[in-house]
Amino acid sequence: MLLDPEAENDVAYELCQLVGRAILPYRSAGDTFGTAFFFRAADGPVGGFLLTAADLTGTQDGELGLRASVTEPAGVAPATVAEAEIRPGWLNFPGDGVAVLPTAGLHRYADDGGWRWRVQPVPAEIAAGPEVIARLGAAAGSAFVLAHGVREDGSRPLEVAIERVVRDGDAVRITTELPPGYVGAPVFVVQPDAEGDVSLYCLGLVLPGVGGHPVATFDRIRAVLPAAPGDA
Repeated sequence: MLLDPEAENDVAYELCQLVGRAILPYRSAGDTFGTAFFFRAADGPVGGFLLTAADLTGTQDGELGLRASVTEPAGVAPATVAEAEIRPGWLNFPGDGVAVLPTAGLHRYADDGGWRWRVQPVPAEIAAGPEVIARLGAAAGSAFVLAHGVREDGSRPLEVAIERVVRDGDAVRITTELPPGYVGAPVFVVQPDAEGDVSLYCLGLVLPGVGGHPVATFDRIRAVLPAAPGDA
């Protein structure tokens, strides 16, 4: 669904209000920058998993950045969390392009440090099902990517990129190349639901690309989540 610019800006604003605190900056070995996001696969205070692109993880030298708004009480949490300190760590599914971090270790890390997570996970209810993906086509539709970009001074602000998404066969793709820091970020679209009302959906996450980016859609993400232990 291709929206007019005013409607696109409205959606971008609403996304920041709804799931802005789901998004974390990520840095892997060699100063490769990306984004990770919380996904609530079941009921819980934080959500079952942190998701990102498999290409970013696997070195044990990465770190998650923490904005002040995603933790409480104020001033207690560190500025970054080294992934080597989190157990269980990232589970990589390179065939699907997805990395999954069960949030049990993130909870324990916060508890040990005397603070708590205060995030807005992307809920399972808006994760795109096959019918949403099937409605995408060769005609470009509006897509919204929430990510932590990389500024010249090294800061990692939360940003929304308004882009175009297409489907070619089974492949879903962002049509333009995104700035540094956007790999691993969630991609959102709006579509009419069964009643004709416009609803918001999370298609999946951004994968590395040149001249554009493949999207690891939620059918692929759901397929690997049963292989990842939950928060028990």
